[in-house]
Amino acid sequence: MTTLTKLALGLMGQLKPRPVPGTDAIALPPPRRGGGMALMEALQRRESRREFDAAALDDATLSDLLWAAAGINRPELGGRTTPSAMNAQEVRLYVALARGLFRYDPAGHALQPCAASDVRRVTGYQDFVDTAPLDLVYVADHGQMKLVPAAQRERYAFAAAGAMAQNVYLCCAAIGLATVIRAWFDARALSEAMGLEPDQQLLLCQTVGRVKPAPHA
Repeated sequence: MTTLTKLALGLMGQLKPRPVPGTDAIALPPPRRGGGMALMEALQRRESRREFDAAALDDATLSDLLWAAAGINRPELGGRTTPSAMNAQEVRLYVALARGLFRYDPAGHALQPCAASDVRRVTGYQDFVDTAPLDLVYVADHGQMKLVPAAQRERYAFAAAGAMAQNVYLCCAAIGLATVIRAWFDARALSEAMGLEPDQQLLLCQTVGRVKPAPHA
């Protein structure tokens, strides 16, 4: 679906996800926490890419990416790989796949089903989001931020989501995946497609996939 088509459908209130068969929870394999690329090399390789191979990512790769973004790295404290003001952990990480929409559960390191629909096309106006294998959606749950002054909640949530997205960038750089962070989407259409509540705020989206092979000469 082209960008112009999405803009037109959005104006008509017709930008909708595609139904898929019912989805079940997905137990992810343990993330690979040892070894890997040196941090400074990953920073050197960090970049945004907007061309993606459509092949699905395996569960081991999903496991590494999601743990990098929001996983628990200090079980005794429930501490995460990314910071959160007053440990509110207000940013929910949603995972849009061809097989459905899921929410990442850090405690169980699993994907919990949210909707039996392919919402990738609704996560942005860009055409590549429709077919890239993974679109992450960062959502602030303001109900989790009762200790944060109301005037500062949005600012804190964006800071937390930015840290999560950068962890995904570095993970992608380390394992050779392409990614780009995005903020151009139809918030009304996406909130409706995801079934979000009024106190849940869309923050950012991020597309991930394998690097699209160069065409043969």
